[in-house]
Amino acid sequence: MAIRLPIGVCDLFKVGIGPSSSHTMGPMKAAAAFVRRLGPALQGRIDTVQATAFGSLAWTGKGHATEKALILGLAGYLPDSIDPDQANRVFDDIRSSRRIVLPNGRAIEFRPERDVVFDTLQIFDRHPNAMRFEAFDAAHLKLATEVWFSIGGGFIEREGVQGAEEAFEAAFGFDFRSSDELLSLCRTNNCTISEVAMVNELARRSEEQTFDRIDRIINVMMACIDRGLSQEGELPGGLRVRRRAKDLFQKLNASRLSNARSSSEAFDYVSAFAIAVNEENAAGGRVVTAPTNGAAGVVPAVLRYYCDFCAGADWSGMRTFLLAATAIGGIIKRNASISGAEVGCQGEVGSAAAMASAGLAAALGGTNEQIENAAEIAMEHHLGMTCDPIGGLVQIPCIERNAFGAIKAINAASLALAGDGTHKVSLDQVIETMRQTGADMHDKYRETSRGGLAVNVPEC
Repeated sequence: MAIRLPIGVCDLFKVGIGPSSSHTMGPMKAAAAFVRRLGPALQGRIDTVQATAFGSLAWTGKGHATEKALILGLAGYLPDSIDPDQANRVFDDIRSSRRIVLPNGRAIEFRPERDVVFDTLQIFDRHPNAMRFEAFDAAHLKLATEVWFSIGGGFIEREGVQGAEEAFEAAFGFDFRSSDELLSLCRTNNCTISEVAMVNELARRSEEQTFDRIDRIINVMMACIDRGLSQEGELPGGLRVRRRAKDLFQKLNASRLSNARSSSEAFDYVSAFAIAVNEENAAGGRVVTAPTNGAAGVVPAVLRYYCDFCAGADWSGMRTFLLAATAIGGIIKRNASISGAEVGCQGEVGSAAAMASAGLAAALGGTNEQIENAAEIAMEHHLGMTCDPIGGLVQIPCIERNAFGAIKAINAASLALAGDGTHKVSLDQVIETMRQTGADMHDKYRETSRGGLAVNVPEC
């Protein structure tokens, strides 16, 4: 009998562009899906298209490049295939020419100031990140209209088709909805958390294809760190935030050649790695959702820590890391949220830290119980964290939060591995607490830039 599989590694770890998985990647994918669903014949009748962003997308869309994402999506581009530099060129050309080319090749007039609308008043019950797409003919008769939601981490849903991207029917695999069920499956089948995750990947594709996709994710993550460590200058957006990763990295390398090495050297490198990724994200570069763009630096930084500072680290361990992280991230998304607009930053950096800690514990040979404990510790100590980006930009406090999240993840794995896996508070209890806390959190603290640091720190 077919079962419904949990979220997979390629669902949580999506290759895309910055600065936001929910406000950039999601809208681009939704806009592209809307136009694609119209088909060539209907596209041939279109005279104008309009995209309206609501809720959090409207409040912080300017800083999150939502307008750019919507326009590129309507032109048929997707975040996993478009080059960041190409994205800038296409966007600038559409704005200057005031024309957009639909996927069928038809060019129509497009005026961003008219055809992209930010509605901060209407709220949708399904999710704060809502979009409405409309297509009209030359007589301004409506040809089609759809509402889409960007639900965090690049996941999207069309109104009336909830959960369409999260899973699919498969002939075999392990179905689990909680960490308790996951641990029970592991005991019954005498296997590890990573092995359970791998079985579910093999229900989707071959082992070779699965490893190819995991390896691509790893390579993009490492390339993002390396590029971030080589760049300098100011980040875009108007806050005049200067890149720091390159300077931090150079100072650490210089210290290695002297007698001034710090006892915290490994953690200092981890901070530089995380900052490098999120500076790249803020600049609109190539990143991997992990599980979101705003939290994209935590998992790569901890994975790089494993590679550079852990004895016996190898490529197999890196794959184990991501598979275990996937199992934990899927449970969090299924039972709470990874969307800052829904539950605050606890759902983004908190989830990323839990995933990274579980991955590290797994790669270092931890038991299933130790892996679950590591994730629980990491998540527990992010509870209540708000999402209040200054100026609606994924820069302050987002970039540094990834560095702290990575350090917490390593500490959590260390504490868990020092124990025997038994602990008072379960991961499931912490996830439910995170969900409840997010529901109770005032919406001004959930990625609207209407509370917290966003209103108490001047933007200039």
